[in-house]
Amino acid sequence: MMRFFKNMNYVRNCGISFTVAVFVVYFTSLSFRRFKGLQPMEKFTWNNAKTMTRYTEKDIDSLSFSSRLDIQTRTTWGAPIIWEGMFDPYIYDAIHKNLRSSVALTVFAVGRYLDAYLWTFLNSSEHHFMLGLPVKYYVFTDMPEKLPNIKLAPQRTMKVIHVERHSRWQDISMMRMKSIADIIESDIRQHCTHVFCFDVDQVFTGRFGSEALGDSVALLHAHFYRLPVKRFTYDHNPKSKAYMETGDFYYHAAVFGGSWESVKAMTEACYQSIMEDKENKVEALWHDESHLNKYLWLHKPSKVLSPEYCWDTSIGSPSEIRVKRLLWAPKKYGELRVP
Repeated sequence: MMRFFKNMNYVRNCGISFTVAVFVVYFTSLSFRRFKGLQPMEKFTWNNAKTMTRYTEKDIDSLSFSSRLDIQTRTTWGAPIIWEGMFDPYIYDAIHKNLRSSVALTVFAVGRYLDAYLWTFLNSSEHHFMLGLPVKYYVFTDMPEKLPNIKLAPQRTMKVIHVERHSRWQDISMMRMKSIADIIESDIRQHCTHVFCFDVDQVFTGRFGSEALGDSVALLHAHFYRLPVKRFTYDHNPKSKAYMETGDFYYHAAVFGGSWESVKAMTEACYQSIMEDKENKVEALWHDESHLNKYLWLHKPSKVLSPEYCWDTSIGSPSEIRVKRLLWAPKKYGELRVP
């Protein structure tokens, strides 16, 4: 009988030890998965910047796709769609600081748009856009002397580029593609790993951070992300280079970005298509946005931003929009688009 109780004690002790071992291994693995983005990486050089960006997207990102079961979080080709709750901002910021990521922000403020929107756009960007990373603003304007005075934080600089004012706002919108490609070639590629291109009539209201960085980044249009493809306003004119019968999503040209190499290729291709249309006396339905959608259909983006990253408050506040990071400013087309 004594031997029986000794055997029972032995079995019980072994069982407890096994349970504790399993518990330790489980939580150790969770901790490793949570902090694997902070592991040392290879030394950054300009030559491996693009490779490292892709490596970050594929192997280091700790996105939680299952945390947002209420909405689509991945494209059919595997690119993440970034929503609030899917990422840990501290891990992302640590990754990109370790990579020495730096961001160029391009914005056009031509004619009356300068006075109406530029100060608010830049000032709000200083409070929310890529905080903690080096940022260089590239402001394109026809009136450099009227640029507002903005106090920039450390590691943030500004370059002003003079551009000609076109008689039609449509031409201003379309010709920005060439201007962006040119400044990437002459300046940005020497200073920044990534580029984000914005319309000026917007206001940052929440974090727009390193989780948005990727090799090729597109934005879901707030007015179309819940609609079926048949209602997307692609260009359906077969004579235009922007012509599309169908597509994946409808992307908003108010925000797009990526590595400098990808943005340069994107803007050069859109500009070439725009010029071919001009030669054929054709103009795409939504101008540069139509050409951008065509390009992103043929060259799938590696990351897609949810409408949180450019929201129109006139739509309301659907339950899936938990954070509004960038808002459309009130439109005054009647006043601002007068020649």
